[in-house]
This record gives sequence, structure tokens and C-alpha cells, in this order.
Amino acid sequence: MTKKYFWIFFISMLPLIEIRGAVLYASTQSVPLLPAMLVGLLGNMLPVPFIFYFARKVLVWGSQKPLIGKIFTFFLTRGESAGKKLQAKAGRGLYVALFLFVAIPLPGTGAWTGILASSLLDMDFKKSVIATVAGVISAGIIVYLAAAGIIHLGSALGG
Repeated sequence: MTKKYFWIFFISMLPLIEIRGAVLYASTQSVPLLPAMLVGLLGNMLPVPFIFYFARKVLVWGSQKPLIGKIFTFFLTRGESAGKKLQAKAGRGLYVALFLFVAIPLPGTGAWTGILASSLLDMDFKKSVIATVAGVISAGIIVYLAAAGIIHLGSALGG
């Protein structure tokens, strides 16, 4: 059983896959929801402080390098411009928007992307982490319920 929890932890740390993949793995291995969610949440949130505090610095550093400068500059400027548009639309509901973005159980909408966006927007770390944790928990529960056949995402997504 320890091996299964290790894989849940490891899978949940991976970008794009995150807790969604870990919960799917847990459901195929008959791991109960609560322990799987706790282990997956820990794994998914482990990289968050590093992404928040170092992503912008790495992008700025990389934007000044000859081989990688263009792509790093692209991500930096694109992230900042998209973030400013989101800030303008969301206004005071920016953290609710962050929660909803992370809670959508699709690749690219998890904790990694959400906390990267909050870093680029210079949002408050504590509020960003709270919104991200709530979103990760919501996404994990949605995926678990879908994997268990309790809800059907295909019809909800137009399939």
C-alpha cells in the first residue's frame, strides 16, 4: 500500500497531470478517496512555494540569455498581459477567479499554472495558496466522482 501512496504523491507533483492524474490512479488501485486526496494534495502543493517565489525570477533571468531569451520573454510578457486582463475583469474577485481556474479538471488549469499566474501578477502568497488549495481539492473530488461513475463529465463538457 505504501508504494501506491508514493505513486499518488509523485504523480500529483507532475505539471499538467497533478492531482487529477493521481486521483485517477488511486481510483484504479482501489485507494480510498480521503487518504488519496490528502497524499495527492501534499504532493500537488509541494512545488507551489518554489513556483511562486522563483518563477518570475527564472523568467526574467532567462529572458536575458541568448538561446532561451525569446521564449522566456514570450512567457513573461504573455503571462503578464493575460494576467492584467484577468485582473481588470475579475477586480476584487481575483482570488475567486484563481480558485475556479484551478478547480477546472482539465490539463493546464491546475496548481502549477494558477500559482504561476499569481506569481506573475504579484498576488498575495497566502491568499493565492488558499485559493489554489481549494481549487485542487475541488478538482480532485470532481475527478474522483467522475472516475467512480457518480458524475459524467462527458455530457457536461458537450460530449
